[in-house]
This record gives sequence, structure tokens and C-alpha cells, in this order.
Amino acid sequence: QVQLVESGGQLVQTGGSLRLSCAASGGTFSRFVMAWFRQVPGKEREWLGSIDYSARTYYRDSVEGRFTISRDNAKNTVYLQMNSLTPEDTAIYYCAAGISRGNYDFWGQGTQVTVSS
Repeated sequence: QVQLVESGGQLVQTGGSLRLSCAASGGTFSRFVMAWFRQVPGKEREWLGSIDYSARTYYRDSVEGRFTISRDNAKNTVYLQMNSLTPEDTAIYYCAAGISRGNYDFWGQGTQVTVSS
């Protein structure tokens, strides 16, 4: 069973940056497509981006250029670097793992990001 644990969420001011981490255990990390999502209470979960086995990245249009996903297979960790944050980025951020893009079988518990105005 794959376990994912996010970290790095915190309160940050508008215009600031954060890097979230997601540590994986219990599976062959390098084989997984990893993704980041976020969710605001009362709204649907939103896909932000993915990174595949060869470290190719794919992003939601609204975050491309501000958010960067990377992975370190030696550390079984995927990262989400977020820049130029605004209050609209306030959400719970989740990482997910799957065999293919769009098909994620494993999820973390989430980490709260709050951007103050």
C-alpha cells in the first residue's frame, strides 16, 4: 500500500512563495505518475499539474508559469514550488500517485496553504 504524506503548507503573505513536499512510501516511486491537486471547502477538487516517469510536467493553465512540479526519485518525494501566491491560492493541497495520468489510486491527507492579503 502506497502512503503519501504532504508537508510544507503554512500561512504566507500575498506575493510570497512556498514549496510543498510529498513523501511516498510503500511502492516503487519512480514508476508512478505524481500529481498535485487543491480543494477549497465547498468546491470541487482542482488538478494543478502532474509529473510523469521521465519528469515531463503538465500544468493547469491558470497556474502554469507560477507553479513548478519536480520529483526526486532517490528521496521518493515530489515537490510543488508555488510563486506569486494570492489569496485565491488558499486551499488544502493534496498529492496523488497513479500508474497513468488522470488515474490516481493513492492520495495524501493534504496540507493547508493560506495566503493572506
